[in-house]
Amino acid sequence: MTVASDIKKIAEQEATLMLESFDEAVAFQLGTALRERALKDRLPICIDIRTFDRPLFYAALPGSNASNPDWARRKFNALTRWLKSTYRLALEKKNIDGIADPREGLSGEDYVFAGGAFPIRVRNAGVIGAIIVSGLPQREDHGVVVDTLCDHLGIDRKKMALPKAASK
Repeated sequence: MTVASDIKKIAEQEATLMLESFDEAVAFQLGTALRERALKDRLPICIDIRTFDRPLFYAALPGSNASNPDWARRKFNALTRWLKSTYRLALEKKNIDGIADPREGLSGEDYVFAGGAFPIRVRNAGVIGAIIVSGLPQREDHGVVVDTLCDHLGIDRKKMALPKAASK
């Protein structure tokens, strides 16, 4: 596993995990699936699904905390600017602490490069919003969203998954 191979795989995930359509009902289906998995696996996360103009689904699971919604907001802002998964941004920017570079005119109060925000891409429309998870290590936040999109689209999770992270 290398950073370059992870970036390539995430770009493949973004291109492959495309929806035919997206509306409030789809947001609810995806959000409910994420919530059910989080409850089953005892994941201490918050889930935020939104288009660029409004929130459509939110849930805070047991063990999540007051900072998770702010992390989700900052991840959403980064995704909105670059239209890429925030884990991909974190890897591309090689920014260990995830803080936005002030030379780009960005504030760390409003932007963060940490995995967990994944673009909602709709065929013939492009990126229209994001599915955001916050509460786990960033690679896991990213993976939970990818798994949910795979299940929703009937795509084998194993084909889309990032390789397991190396033990430290």
